[in-house]
Amino acid sequence: MKAPHRGSDVLKDVLKPNLKIMFCGSAAGRRSAEIGAYYAGRGNLFWATLASVGLTPRQLEPGAFKTLLQYGLGLTDICKSQSGMDSELDTSADDPDRLRSTIERYRPEIVAFVGKRPAQVFLGRRTVDYGLQPEKVGRTALFVLPSPSLKARKHWKERWWHDLTRRLSR
Repeated sequence: MKAPHRGSDVLKDVLKPNLKIMFCGSAAGRRSAEIGAYYAGRGNLFWATLASVGLTPRQLEPGAFKTLLQYGLGLTDICKSQSGMDSELDTSADDPDRLRSTIERYRPEIVAFVGKRPAQVFLGRRTVDYGLQPEKVGRTALFVLPSPSLKARKHWKERWWHDLTRRLSR
C-alpha cells in the first residue's frame, strides 16, 4: 500500500538560518502525520536521544517540536508531500533539489540525515555508511545517523548520535 500523496507539505519545516544541526528524515511517519508533529511514532527514540546526547536539556514531547529552534536545531524531510514508512513512499516525490536549496539558504553547521534512506536519495548513492560523509554543501557537513524509529531498532546505535554531538563547533 502506497503512502497517500498530498498536495502540500505533510509537516512544515522548522528552520532558521545558521542552525547547529538540521535533521532530515525520509518523510513524516504515519503517526506524525496524524497528529502533526515530528517523530511522534510510538517507540521512536528521537526525542529521548536528543536529551541523552545533550542536544536538549530535557526530553521534549513531539508536540514541542517547534521549540527545537531555541537549541539551534531544525527539522525537515527529503519527501515533504507523503507520509508513512520508507517502503510505502513513492520515490518520485523525493526532492533532493529542494533539500539542497534549503541547505544553501539556511546554512546549518551540519545536516544530520535521520536514517540512511534520505542520505542515499540526497547523495545519489545506493550505499552510505553512518557518520560523517566526505561531501559537503558549501560549509555544511553531512552526517548519517541510524533511524530512531521502532521499525529500525535492529540498526540502532546511540554512539553515532554522540559522535554527531562531538562534531559540533562550540
